[in-house]
Amino acid sequence: MTILIFALVALAVCALLVLVHRWLWIRLVRDTTAPGRLPRRIGTALTIALPLLSVAALTTGRAGAPFWLQQTVAWPGYLWLAVLLYLTLTMLVAEPIRALLLRRLAHRDPSGAESDAPRTVEVSAAAASAASTVTAEQPATDERSETGEGLTRRRFVARTVGGAAAAVAVGTVGAGTYGVLRGPRVKRVQVPLAKLPRAAHGFRIAVVSDVHLGPVLGRAHTQRIVDTVNRTQPDLIAIVGDLVDGSVPDLGHAAEPLRRLAARHGSYFVTGNHEYFSGAQQWIDHVRELGLTPLENARRELPHFDLAGVNDIQGEREGKGPDFGAALGDRDRSRAAVLLAHQPVVIHDAVRHGVDLQLSGHTHGGQLWPGNYLAGLANPTVAGLERYGDTQLYVSRGAGAWGPPVRVGAPSDITVVELASYQA
Repeated sequence: MTILIFALVALAVCALLVLVHRWLWIRLVRDTTAPGRLPRRIGTALTIALPLLSVAALTTGRAGAPFWLQQTVAWPGYLWLAVLLYLTLTMLVAEPIRALLLRRLAHRDPSGAESDAPRTVEVSAAAASAASTVTAEQPATDERSETGEGLTRRRFVARTVGGAAAAVAVGTVGAGTYGVLRGPRVKRVQVPLAKLPRAAHGFRIAVVSDVHLGPVLGRAHTQRIVDTVNRTQPDLIAIVGDLVDGSVPDLGHAAEPLRRLAARHGSYFVTGNHEYFSGAQQWIDHVRELGLTPLENARRELPHFDLAGVNDIQGEREGKGPDFGAALGDRDRSRAAVLLAHQPVVIHDAVRHGVDLQLSGHTHGGQLWPGNYLAGLANPTVAGLERYGDTQLYVSRGAGAWGPPVRVGAPSDITVVELASYQA
């Protein structure tokens, strides 16, 4: 039954994508270009090729394709998915504007001939003068160029509206891509903990989540993150899952700069759901070689509070899911406890086990607006600090991006959480 439901959902999604691409082809290619001309051929070819590249970007990694092939299709395929989202949204907004303009044209020419017949938009005097110099021997079809027969008022409206919508979509994706490639910015949050002793007041934890090293984001991105974290001079570094999208042989080189992370009380790591798609155990072993300490349902007693970590929920499929009893069951509850857990949804388990602060990621803050609304349906907190009973939950928007290397309305961050004592 589960397989059948998945197949039906996949079929529905594919059908929707086909319909959306068909609609965009009509509005942006058929309505704006002349039949048989090169622009229409190019537009039609792109309408077919770009979604195929997107499917390849989404599937080559899971299919075990060579890493060079994953990298080849990732950039155009993933970027098109982001452009497709905002192009669809802007074209939906533009649709009533287009209809209004065409209605006004029809009102100006009640016969309707203006909108469909090959009557031309007025051209400038300079263009008309230049056209008059064409020799009589030149074929009539050459005289009726795009500023002549081809550019009807209907086509002029289609080009104007479609061009504006495309410019907005591409500009939005371009700005969002720059934000990711520039690297995450530092966000600072102070979190008071009732059980934290005065001696630990001001303790700084650098929270890094959702780096997503893969065929798009590589070693240079890791280096930017390491440099940014080290500049904050944290007391402790917490990497709370989804570090990678791929295997150690493919991405070990990209993760190498993590070796230079520096914090007085060390760097710690817990798995995210994407580690289990990539081979969690190989990455647990590898980050240990890089100097990080994996917390696999385990706890460390630091001088002034307990630091615990649980495996991601995705690990349940391998019999290695979160075990709060192992991580927190026998601890001294008079001490403050900070829990590293990739997904915010485990907050209720954290509350039951007396955790004072849970640090999570996973949501990306929605990554691509309006994705924050969808993320809110599946997560108790999408981004920021919230309280659940006696437990506080902080969710980072993440330092990287999954799929399209684009963020809109959810800029990437590395959060420095400064613990505060009520006794200070």
